[in-house]
Formats: sequence, C-alpha cells, structure tokens
Amino acid sequence: MVVDSAWALLILFFTVISDPNEHGFKLGLDWAVAVVMTVLMIFRRRNTDLTTAVAVGLGTAQLALDLVPQSPAIGYLVFAYTGAAFGSSWVSRLALGAGLVAGPLTVWRFIGTTGSSPDHGWLRAVFFSVLMSTPFVLCWAWGRLTRVRRAYLMELEDRAARLERERDAQAKVAVAAERARIARELHDVVAHNVSVMIVQADGAAYVLDNSPQQAKEALSTIASTGRQALVEMRRLLGVLRTADSAEEYMPQPGVEELPELLEQVRTAGLPVAFSSSGEARELPRGVELTVYRIVQEALTNVRKHGGPDVRANVAVDFRDRELEVLIEDDGRGTTDEQLSTGGTDGLGHGLIGMRERVGMVSGSLDVGPRPGGGFRIRAVMPLKTAK
Repeated sequence: MVVDSAWALLILFFTVISDPNEHGFKLGLDWAVAVVMTVLMIFRRRNTDLTTAVAVGLGTAQLALDLVPQSPAIGYLVFAYTGAAFGSSWVSRLALGAGLVAGPLTVWRFIGTTGSSPDHGWLRAVFFSVLMSTPFVLCWAWGRLTRVRRAYLMELEDRAARLERERDAQAKVAVAAERARIARELHDVVAHNVSVMIVQADGAAYVLDNSPQQAKEALSTIASTGRQALVEMRRLLGVLRTADSAEEYMPQPGVEELPELLEQVRTAGLPVAFSSSGEARELPRGVELTVYRIVQEALTNVRKHGGPDVRANVAVDFRDRELEVLIEDDGRGTTDEQLSTGGTDGLGHGLIGMRERVGMVSGSLDVGPRPGGGFRIRAVMPLKTAK
C-alpha cells in the first residue's frame, strides 16, 4: 500500500505541475478526476474488484463529460493490470473489455476537439484506435502473467510444504520402526538371558547344600549371562543416545555366535543338538542377526514351555538360493489358541517378532506342532546367488 501511495502521489504531482487544458467548471472536474484516481490507486490492492469497477466508471464518465485525458489517465493502465492480476474473473473480463474499447471511444470522442479535421478517413481512425488500445491490452496481459506466476509460486510453496510434511511423517515412521526394532532386540535379549539366569538360580538353590561345586558353577553361569545381557542391552540403548557413545557399540551377533549360544543353553539344562549342512558362506548382516534371534527366541520358548526332559534340535541348511533354519523340540508343544495370539507365551511378542524379522529379509516362517509331538519352527530366507 505504501508503494501504491507513492505512485498515486507521483501522478497527482504531475497533474499539479502540468498546464491545465480546461478552464472553469471542467477544470474542477479534471481535479476531481485526479483526486479520485489517486484514492483508487492507493486502495487498489485492498479491494481490487471495487476500485477497478469504479475506475472503469470514472473513465466512462470522463468520456460522457467530454473531459480530455490528462496525467491521471495513466491510472487506467494501472487498473487494466490490477484487474487482470488480482481481480475476480468478471473484473478481469471487465478490464479487458474496457481496454479494448478505450481506444475507439477516445478517438471517436476527442478527435474533433483537438483541432484536427474530422475527415481523416476510417483507416486512420482504426490505426489510432488500435494504437491507443494496445497499452491497455499489454497491461492486461502483464497482469494475467503476474496472476499465473503467482499461482505457480503458490503451487510450488504448497508442494514444498507437502513434501516437508511427508518428510516429517517418513521420519516419524522411521523412528517408530527403529523403536520397534529395538523393542524386539530387547525382548530377545531379556527373554533369553533372564530365563537362563532364572533356571541357573533355581538349580543353584536346589543343590546348594548337597553340591556346593555345582551351585558355584551355576552362579558363575548367572554372572556371565548377566554380563552378556548387560553388554547387549548397552549396545541397544546406545542407539537412543547421542553420537558421543558411538564407540560403545558392538557388532550384532550372527551365525558364528550360534555355538556359543547353544552352549549357554546346554549349561542352563536344555539338551540341544546342532547340525549344519551345505556350504557355509558369508551372509548379509540382516540375515545373520535374523538367524541368531530366531534360534535364541525359539530355544527360550522351549525352556519356558517345553516341559520336563525336553530336548531340542537346531539345523541350519545352506542352499544355493536360500537358507533354512529349523528348530524342533519334543516337548509339550503348543495350542491353536496360543498360536493365534502370536506367541507361545500368549503375549504375542515371540512369534510376531520372528515373523517381522523374517519378513524384513523377504523370507517365510512356518510354525506349528511337530509330527509325533513337540513344536517346530522353520524359517526360509532367500540368498543372493553366488557368482
């Protein structure tokens, strides 16, 4: 509005310093036109439709009153631009129509009052009509271009805002996925190691009086298991900390650590047989961790729900295009209701976590009762073909 006021006052200034072409009553009308045009230009952005319509009416009145255009007539060009750039659709059409007829009406109205002969011929009248209408059409076209450009910039800003919102949403999804992964990791670590510690503690309390040496070995196992659990939990919780604790991170367990895991399970009192077939080779870290956690969770469930004198078997089969992991036990098995809840503990974390892990590496998981009694977990994960 400050800029519009400056331009309006500049036009009014040129009107003041110019020599008047009219005298008496018409001179007063010229000043009225100049003042009204100045006010309209100041408020043209506040109410574009009203000011443009009033400007068209002012020009029509100037023609009707036979007032020769002076310096304020420049404002009509401004309103041709304003109506096209900021006005409604009907105002834009009004500004275009007024600009097209401005030249012919001006030539028809004032050609005889400027000292020229009225017999110029129709060709010269058409030439001057087009010449005087051209600035109005050009200003109107400039206004339309401004409208299109403004709409384009608004679309770009809206698209940028949408992309920013999508980026924030994706970041939230990534954070949620990372938290879910950490929750699965913590569940596996806590469920496995704590169950081992509980079994060892119960065994130590049972043989403490009769066999102190066995109780001592059980307590040693509890201590080592607790330290291992603490190390893994520290690594997982370190993900939630700042980069200053990055040096505390440790490599995630894989297939190479399976013998150590099985030995720990055997020490806890669960007999486990292990077999491996096919040509062992390096696996992607995601597959390595998935295999380790599936075996860990499966054996934890065997200890918790397999019953007394249960035995387990773990088999890893390296094939050309896939890796199969099979965990079986001869215990009490599970019920259909427990399977429907997602885990043998009825809490829905164990088997659901396995399915999510296998799904992340595009594999498949098959769980259910084992023929002849017991429970069976079979996971198949695709591998890249060796070159």
